[in-house]
Amino acid sequence: METKKIKWSMLAFMAFSTVWGFGNVLNGFVYFNGIQVIFSWILMFALYFVPYALMVGELGSAFKSSGGGVSSWIHSTTGPKLAYYAGWTYWACHITYIASKSSGGLKALSWAIFRNGETYDTFPTLSVQLVTLFVLLLFCWVASRGLNPLKRLATLAGTSMFIMSILYILMMFAAPALNPNGGFISMDFSMKSLLPQFNVKYFTSLSILVFAVGGCEKISPYVNKVENPSKGFPRAMITLAVMVVVCAILGTIAMGMMFDPAEINASRESFNSYNSNGSYWAFQRLGGYYHLGNSLMILYALCNAVGQLSTLVISIDAPLRMLLDNEDAREFIPKGLLRKNDYGAYINGIRMVAVLSGAIILIQSVVPGAAAVLKQLTKLNSVCMPLRYLWVFFAYLALRRQEDRFRPEYRFVRSHGVAMFFGAWCFFLTAASCILGMYDSDPFTFALNVVTPCVLTALGIILPVIAKREKTA
Repeated sequence: METKKIKWSMLAFMAFSTVWGFGNVLNGFVYFNGIQVIFSWILMFALYFVPYALMVGELGSAFKSSGGGVSSWIHSTTGPKLAYYAGWTYWACHITYIASKSSGGLKALSWAIFRNGETYDTFPTLSVQLVTLFVLLLFCWVASRGLNPLKRLATLAGTSMFIMSILYILMMFAAPALNPNGGFISMDFSMKSLLPQFNVKYFTSLSILVFAVGGCEKISPYVNKVENPSKGFPRAMITLAVMVVVCAILGTIAMGMMFDPAEINASRESFNSYNSNGSYWAFQRLGGYYHLGNSLMILYALCNAVGQLSTLVISIDAPLRMLLDNEDAREFIPKGLLRKNDYGAYINGIRMVAVLSGAIILIQSVVPGAAAVLKQLTKLNSVCMPLRYLWVFFAYLALRRQEDRFRPEYRFVRSHGVAMFFGAWCFFLTAASCILGMYDSDPFTFALNVVTPCVLTALGIILPVIAKREKTA
């Protein structure tokens, strides 16, 4: 019996809710001087996101029986060793992500309880980080017991956050008509004001935008389930890009009605505070415009807390299983990491997660203030997480080099030269953004951004050596 096909419009909406989030609007606004980010968003979507999404569609079409995993794409096009490194990169990137989820969950809870950002930010950093470490260890224990009851909760929280992001835009644009004396900020939309300054800060922040628009490889399994894939999939992806760029621009304008970029950039402390608290202030002020008090902010904070903490346990468990369950990668992994406990959990792998993510949390104990910790984690994630996208473009280049061997039903472009150009361009832009993103005027943050990916890469190289020695011993 033939499986029912998905309409291209449904796929576009599914991808939109997966790729986009309210935090992307805030990070772009904070790091790129307010509404000046609009110019960068348009460029990023046109020159990076659209070709990226369409390349993912071709990969998903070529390897429809593999479930859409990047490791399986690499294995099919190059071999098991590089497939292991792709799987390792995907797992290693989640080490920093896990540390940020612990911190982000506590921050959200503090807003729900104290209804301000100042109380949490005044707590001693060491105390906050020790509590954050406790949260990490608690959720590692949950994962080690084979318990993963939070998947549905994470989906529910993610859906509610998505709905609130759309509501924020709609309510903010309606606010001046309903409350003309709300104290909205007047914005200058002249070309001179919208063009960014292409300085060191601009180029070292590009990783923030790359991180924001990445991850669409998650929808690759659906490429062959769309009605008329050769036309339906690109139509869905272009629609997705339009939806995302419209939300990015409208969300940025809505935020520009609330926040003055000059105030954000007034000092390092002010920048850190907006980076840490901006999304909560946005919903708090929105509630004020509608005379709803803190109700919208509390609702957002609770949804965010549930989403962050439920995603935490999933991020501990799922990427680890993707790496260690892969039969093709097992020959490069020491036997100790493959050991399961009575609950079927990779206990030593979970311990490694606890050690590595816990080390990042403890190292940040010396940082002055919880807001600075969250700012560091935002930048560290923007450096580490996009590294996994490099394997997507590597797989695409390998696929197009072997055109006679693979015949996908859907192709991004028919021209071999154009396909190779876009694959190389996206690979280069991702790599350059990650490398430039490591720089920070704060020496400690700079060191953390450099050392973390280097340590994780070195560990990924060492494990196959240990595994080989075990076999020859």
